[in-house]
Amino acid sequence: MLIEDSGLNGLQAELADLDESSEKLGFVRWQWEYTRATYDLKLEDKPNREDYFLRINTRAVEGKLENPAAVLAVEHVYLGRATFPHGLDYASPVPEAILKSAKQKLAALKQLLA
Repeated sequence: MLIEDSGLNGLQAELADLDESSEKLGFVRWQWEYTRATYDLKLEDKPNREDYFLRINTRAVEGKLENPAAVLAVEHVYLGRATFPHGLDYASPVPEAILKSAKQKLAALKQLLA
């Protein structure tokens, strides 16, 4: 599921600030290379024994990721159900509680980066 109303699309922040702010909320910068990074947050749907990941894709608009002063822009925000062994299903329905939690985390991140 693409979350288009996150308020983060197009937002720009320095890598160091984005790393620090996202880490405070439980996000982990997993995938990264010189010009892009992906931040993931695991959300657990315990009643249904399903895991979901809130994923924020970013791209460097100034500098490269080995430099903490590099400026990244948020491109897209996704929410997907984890699939075995290593994948995300973005087309699966998302429980309301998971969606609410995801939107709360996005709002908190936006506030930390403002």
